[in-house]
Amino acid sequence: MGSVDAERKTTGWAARDPSGTLAPYTYDLRSTGPEDAYIRVLCCGICHSDIHQIKNDLGMSRYPMVPGHEVVGEVLEVGSEVTGLRVGDRVGVGVLVGCCRNCTPCKSDIEQYCSKKIWSYNDVYTDGKPTQGGFAGEMVVAQKFLVKIPDGISSEQAAPLLCAGVTVYSPLNHFGLKQSGLRGGILGLGGVGHMGVKIAKAMGHHVTVISSSDRKREEALDHLGADAYLVSSDETGMKEAADSLDYIIDTVPVFHPLEPYLSLLKLDGKLILLGVINTPLQFLTPVVMGGRKAITGSFIGSIKETKEMLDFCEEKGITSQIEVIKMDYINAAFERLEKNDVRYRFVVDAKLELDEAGGMWIIPRPTSHQTEAERNIWKRHQLLS
Repeated sequence: MGSVDAERKTTGWAARDPSGTLAPYTYDLRSTGPEDAYIRVLCCGICHSDIHQIKNDLGMSRYPMVPGHEVVGEVLEVGSEVTGLRVGDRVGVGVLVGCCRNCTPCKSDIEQYCSKKIWSYNDVYTDGKPTQGGFAGEMVVAQKFLVKIPDGISSEQAAPLLCAGVTVYSPLNHFGLKQSGLRGGILGLGGVGHMGVKIAKAMGHHVTVISSSDRKREEALDHLGADAYLVSSDETGMKEAADSLDYIIDTVPVFHPLEPYLSLLKLDGKLILLGVINTPLQFLTPVVMGGRKAITGSFIGSIKETKEMLDFCEEKGITSQIEVIKMDYINAAFERLEKNDVRYRFVVDAKLELDEAGGMWIIPRPTSHQTEAERNIWKRHQLLS
């Protein structure tokens, strides 16, 4: 179909201040350009980094903010220059919706390292309009940042893969750690960590889960299929495991010492940091120098890697462990996520919020946070129902 000049309105759930409380918010979508697709959101995963953003933990938040960057949607309309997508396709939107397309990272298909990248939310487009995320009814996204969801993966299962899945896949791919027979460690068993176990096992690795307590031992070994489990406070177990791992994927999103984990690495082993932490980390250089070990990081993954990862997960039958919720439970879900009370990813099913009678996105009873326009949307819904 042709490009669309007119702006559309949609309703999302937005944080309006650092309290992080989300409430319905109506806003204009940007105009659909020739390279864009207009999509209806089917579902969206909740990532721990969403908490940092809605609560301004990093000091960069813009309000009102509709979070959500693990989005699966259905294409409703495509611009005149869109190729490879058509109305009805299921597509995914991850952490980014824009980049400069001219720098070395962009030309190397690693646009996540572009210095001018545009985030899915809490950012602005080149025309100055704010980006808003996937806890919403619809989105307009450039084709470059859309990936087709394979037929063998359900929408709810695909959503966490668009962040948690590719965040693990990308460093394994980049650092040459995909071959069978490697011994890897996964530090932290949350949304990203549990995908790390599944993907590394599917690659044929011996996987050790490292955690601060024994609480997740049964889950790691019996349900996720890890080969070993280490408690970081168990001095005997940590000493026995010294110099045994080719890599450690560190998913912990809060401050923690690095020395205990560096000691687990073999010669030339890599500690790969994936968690977003707003305080400095510390380590003693001899621990690194003595084994020519590397402390490095990785940031999500490219669109190319996202496509590879989705195909890999479909081929290997990899799924994420999720709890599907309705949109009006989202604030409770964020509270539970802060307490690590989820196994292992919340996914908001936006389909449950659609009014079949009028096609209107259902929102709950008005709150003090809402504008008069948003209250009127609720009133119109009541008349339809």
